[in-house]
Amino acid sequence: MQSPIQPYVIKISGHELDDSAYLASFAAAAAEIARTTPLIVVHGGGKTISAMQQKMGIEPRYIDGIRITDPDSLSLVEMVLRGSVNTMLVRAFINAGLDAQGMSGVDRGLIHATKMLHVSEDMGFTGVVESVRADVLLDMLDMGVTPVIAPLGLGKDSAYNINADVVAGAVAGAVDADRLYFLSNVPGVLVNETLVERLTPQQVESLIADGTIFGGMIPKVRTALDALNSGVKQAVITDLNGLKSRGGTVFSASA
Repeated sequence: MQSPIQPYVIKISGHELDDSAYLASFAAAAAEIARTTPLIVVHGGGKTISAMQQKMGIEPRYIDGIRITDPDSLSLVEMVLRGSVNTMLVRAFINAGLDAQGMSGVDRGLIHATKMLHVSEDMGFTGVVESVRADVLLDMLDMGVTPVIAPLGLGKDSAYNINADVVAGAVAGAVDADRLYFLSNVPGVLVNETLVERLTPQQVESLIADGTIFGGMIPKVRTALDALNSGVKQAVITDLNGLKSRGGTVFSASA
């Protein structure tokens, strides 16, 4: 059943959030969008988590680009994601005039999670999304509140650290989002230095196969396609300027 509220979901990584000018500009852009379209924000925090791990003498470990959350790191991950990063974003949003509320997937059982399984590695407390309580988010949006979500999930035995891209896709699918924005450091998919405004899954696979889309852009576009599979109508890869102008590369099931 289609939700009467069809918000935008914005996923922002933690890499730019230590830049106060960028954060203020992003908050202003989010507040402007929220004047006309309900908004949900999902954030990462990997850069800060890695820095804190190293300060504590814990070497960050990844497999297939996913952080392995060992028991010693879980409390640190919770502290960074739900604590410093989430609070910093909410503070910026409120100062920009946006009525924002910080939360993680643990709060109100928003995101139920299970342990991520891997054929060769114990992923520790790294999880995958099992379900999302869309009603919690839709109620907040109905009251004019912007949820700001830290990517932690509620498990039966623990909290779980979940990739923020995955959380954004699951949240967007659950609330029947009109658009899911993945903020990047590039304006979108570029072909011969020209922005490609629209792509279908078939076109993406063709561009990957012929080498036009390569390197770090491949996981970005794969994430956008995964979001479409989660039920999102359109996924967009863009940068902050593109968010302000509603530009970027739009991914949809059909042209």
